[in-house]
Amino acid sequence: MDTFFQQLINGLTIGSIYALVALGYTMVYGVMRLINFAHGDMVAASAFVGLTIYTQVMGQSATLFSVIMIFLLAAVSMACVGVILERVAYRPLREAPRLSAVVSALGASLVIQNGIMLLWGPQMRIFPELVPQVYWEIGGVVVSLIQVIILILSLVLMVALYFFVEKTRMGAAIRASSIDQDAARLMGINVNTIIATIFIIGSSLGAIGGLFIGLYYRGITFNMGWQYGLFAFVAAILGGIGNIPGAMLGGMLLGLFNAFIAGYVSSTWSDAFTFILLIIILIVRPTGILGERVAEKV
Repeated sequence: MDTFFQQLINGLTIGSIYALVALGYTMVYGVMRLINFAHGDMVAASAFVGLTIYTQVMGQSATLFSVIMIFLLAAVSMACVGVILERVAYRPLREAPRLSAVVSALGASLVIQNGIMLLWGPQMRIFPELVPQVYWEIGGVVVSLIQVIILILSLVLMVALYFFVEKTRMGAAIRASSIDQDAARLMGINVNTIIATIFIIGSSLGAIGGLFIGLYYRGITFNMGWQYGLFAFVAAILGGIGNIPGAMLGGMLLGLFNAFIAGYVSSTWSDAFTFILLIIILIVRPTGILGERVAEKV
């Protein structure tokens, strides 16, 4: 039973990271019907940006103020990269065939990944210990301070995003643009501003997810964005891509599934079982768990 609860905590922790990253995919797809394959590499870049801010700007200070500033500066940096990416790589191709946008996204992914390698090198870098190593043992289950922080902050961010999209004027404009961009323009909505906003939000959440990856696993590499981006993409599909609650649910379920497979079967097989799960879900419910069938416009 101790193994079950230990893997439950571990699964919720990594699942919350997947959910944050998956939200970036699902928001862009919800409005633009585009898979932003560069999103995972931006997540990786945020970890390296946080490392640089810690060593070069904060003077390797791990106070509460410096940690908050690292998160804020990394989020702002990735938000700027997201806006530039949309303006340069995606906006000129909005009226082009979808394959062109996919190729552009893959090209942007390679540019960011190789840019990380050129700036920080191909070797693994050790992420700074910004959070003290504090552990609690509850009934044989070990819970760390960083796990508690990741779980609480991720939950707060996801709930805040949900209420922002559902309860605010800007959120209503985002939902309108996701349904029909032409009709949204006729209603006076600046669709370009909406698209820039979703890139800002998605990139910022991905940046926080990247910092969480560094804090939790400590080792960061220039190509880790492909792995975490792929799993977050799978989480978005599981929950129903384009659906914000679906991305949250998919991320949590995928994290739990991976943790239990690693705990009861083998960590070597966790990736294989993940894609088996994806295939089963797509066979049973092609639009994902919370996805809805929508008519394709032709």
